[in-house]
Amino acid sequence: MNRAWVGDPGSGAPAGARPDEARRHNRAALLRRLHVDGPCTRATLASELGLNRSTIKAVVDGLAEAGVVTEAVPAQRNGAGRPSLMVLPRAEAAVVLAVDVRVEQVSMSMVGLGGQIIGRHSWNLRRATRTPGEVITHVAESAQLLADELAVTPQGAGVSVPGVVRRDDGWVHEAPNLAWRDVALGDRLAAVLRLPVRVANDAELGALAEHTRGLARDVADLVYVSAERGVGGGVISDGRPLRGTRGYVGELGHLVIRPGGRPCYCGSRGCWETEVGEAALCRALGLAEDTPRGVVVAELRSLATAPLPGPLDEFAEWLAAGLVTVVNLLAPELVVLGDLFTALPPGVVDHVRDLVHERSLVSRAVGGTRIETSPLGRDATLVGAAELAFEPVLGAV
Repeated sequence: MNRAWVGDPGSGAPAGARPDEARRHNRAALLRRLHVDGPCTRATLASELGLNRSTIKAVVDGLAEAGVVTEAVPAQRNGAGRPSLMVLPRAEAAVVLAVDVRVEQVSMSMVGLGGQIIGRHSWNLRRATRTPGEVITHVAESAQLLADELAVTPQGAGVSVPGVVRRDDGWVHEAPNLAWRDVALGDRLAAVLRLPVRVANDAELGALAEHTRGLARDVADLVYVSAERGVGGGVISDGRPLRGTRGYVGELGHLVIRPGGRPCYCGSRGCWETEVGEAALCRALGLAEDTPRGVVVAELRSLATAPLPGPLDEFAEWLAAGLVTVVNLLAPELVVLGDLFTALPPGVVDHVRDLVHERSLVSRAVGGTRIETSPLGRDATLVGAAELAFEPVLGAV
């Protein structure tokens, strides 16, 4: 009978782990540290991961021998004496494909270990090219061309979709703005890409991106709220994604904030996204609801220094009304406004923040929930898709 092995103090292995399990655990933990937070010394790795120096040496030496990491003298040296070598992840050692499906465009990138974007490609969607079959075919063809051009072989793929997605298998139950319903996207893409594929809702991946590489790196409780055609939300609670049954969570755009308001495609009336989605923003700016995104963004930028109140005053009221409910319900430390919301004039965001602090009991109790716009901008969902793909890959490198 095999006897359970308990790692030595500082080995980082869970109690009862066998030696091979401990090595895999430590290897994956070290790689995740380098992937997310970047190069550092062996001493820093030992301190942050709680591993002893001999364990760190064994793991780093093994990864270096496999070509996954390298060590180099830091570019900037502080103080006298021999500098400590920096352990750096090699981007080409593990590459994933990230795909962001939007209503009017598909973007994709090859992303290497450490989050380095190696190459990009995108194309516009129209009604005829927006069907699941057309998108899947184009993704497969473009991924092959990009891989050949860059001479890389992706080990997995992550896909962002603006809809209700079952996390178990990437089944898209409904993506209304794409006119998709009951699409086995994960399985179909895995078959043509011949890769493990993970699919998730766009706002959930926005939250993952902010938590990993954005404003919320040191935040345990956050809500990411984004607007494109509709409004979606992603939630990180106690450092982990909040997913609900089968991964169906985050439809914040369908909070009813104006009973008897405009009809929504979901079957209700007065949903939040009918008051703060892209069409509502166009109405507030005096533009046609189908105005191209670039024109909308340009108009918003022209208001950056405009005095308040202005044309977005009522829009700000509805945005704040929904955020008050979100903050009272979830009590996040931070709310990140993403996608089209990142183009809102700073004065409007400041006004929304003040309204939420004034009207939310929870916000006052915690000393004021932070409300900020995303520094990742339109790339947030693409970054999140890459991190989704990397989750299983880091344990297998």
